[in-house]
Amino acid sequence: MAVEVSNQSVPFEDVDLLAGDAALREALVREGAEWALERVREAGAVAASAEAQAHSRRAERNEPRLITHDRFGYRVDEVELDPSWHWLLEGAIARGISSSPWADPRPGAHVARAALEFVWTHANAGVMCPISMTYSAVPALRVDPEIAAEWEPRLAGGALCGMAMTEKQGGSDVRANITRAEPVGDGRYELTGHKWFCSYPPCDLFLVLAQTASGLSCFALERGAGMEFQRLKDKLGTRSLPSSEVEFHAAGARLLGEEGRGVATIIEMVTHTRLDCVIGSASSMRRGVAEAIWHARHRSAFGARLVDQPAMINVLADLALESEAATATALRLARAYDEGDHALRRFATAIAKYWVCKRATPHAAEALECLGGNGYVEESPMPRLLRDAPLNGIWEGSGNVIALDVLRALSREPDGLSAFLAECELARGGNAVLDDHLDALPRSIDPWGARRAVEELALAFQASLLVRFAPEFVSDAFCAARFGGGGRVYGTLPAGVDGAAIVARGLEID
Repeated sequence: MAVEVSNQSVPFEDVDLLAGDAALREALVREGAEWALERVREAGAVAASAEAQAHSRRAERNEPRLITHDRFGYRVDEVELDPSWHWLLEGAIARGISSSPWADPRPGAHVARAALEFVWTHANAGVMCPISMTYSAVPALRVDPEIAAEWEPRLAGGALCGMAMTEKQGGSDVRANITRAEPVGDGRYELTGHKWFCSYPPCDLFLVLAQTASGLSCFALERGAGMEFQRLKDKLGTRSLPSSEVEFHAAGARLLGEEGRGVATIIEMVTHTRLDCVIGSASSMRRGVAEAIWHARHRSAFGARLVDQPAMINVLADLALESEAATATALRLARAYDEGDHALRRFATAIAKYWVCKRATPHAAEALECLGGNGYVEESPMPRLLRDAPLNGIWEGSGNVIALDVLRALSREPDGLSAFLAECELARGGNAVLDDHLDALPRSIDPWGARRAVEELALAFQASLLVRFAPEFVSDAFCAARFGGGGRVYGTLPAGVDGAAIVARGLEID
């Protein structure tokens, strides 16, 4: 006779993600994409379905395999992927996450796409890499109308674009690249060299940096002869995603933009992928706090449900505050892309990329701990969430690179700081603690203090959004906790916070 077991939670599956997420719903409407509510609802329902979650587990378990040669010894350079990977990837493509703002550039298109990415990441974070790169490549491709005219329809139709920038000897210092580009006529070149990181080798097109006689330049390279993959990376997380090392042997490519202007050409792609880093980390936090609250509502200890116990309420509320601030930030940034607000988006994207992505890993660790041992086993989604969390902090510039990029933007694009501060000032008078923080914000940054300055700016941006748009019990708690009243880890909210109300808002489904 089987032992009867009670007091166990149930999987967070087959739920309506949008119905449970007030912060996402409100931001979607507020930032100009109310028309996309049902599209986001449908994508979230599929992403959270038991079927999608099963596909995700299978894609993670059956990792990609690189096949360099066929059985006769000829190079094929193919990646074998589990059918579940293709199910997840094709689901994202079919919902326009890789191309919709360019194919249908209506008001709110970038906001709508951000929300779609946000919910589809719940299905699998790995598939969002080629989706993000494809979305982000279009602004760079438009530097050359002929190349854009050829590739934009293909990308809108399901083709994928990746990037290959960093090399072994340089890493983020791409000007140290040694890959050479030799002209062969009619705007075409042959590339010879290597890349230490080449994202998603099955892509149809890659944007590549290489040296010409005029300096570092950007090229559009269609996958084919001369592009040889050496191995797949054995990564900490996003293990469903194949990331590779590649060598070029006279691989044919086309110059994109001017010779010697490679960084300037590709920066638009990087800016958009940094936006996606923020969206991805915000989604990670949302999944973490949703799993934690869900578990606490279904589990009891010491005579009461976990969700009713003060110590747990403090932790869950703190995690929910962080998640809501990240969600508001991600969708506000997306609106800046819709509106072509270059000054704000350039500066605010870098600041948010640094801070939101930095917060994702400790957030995932704390959310996992809410589930106790049940969160530490591989049957749970929490170990994968924790392993995946650091990636966005590294991709497109790790902490120091981003902090110094903010410093660089201050000197080269001074309008960015003015636009950023003007956005924060819109909340002036709504919370006295925030007002004091705004008065103390740095107006200049030096390399030694760059990280601290970016942190203070990021918190001001997040708090200003919550003060303007979130319920007062949310914004007051965030300002009290983040501007001196809270502790150094999650779950140390100060007295007087309405933790129960924050947790109830944190997951509005049972």
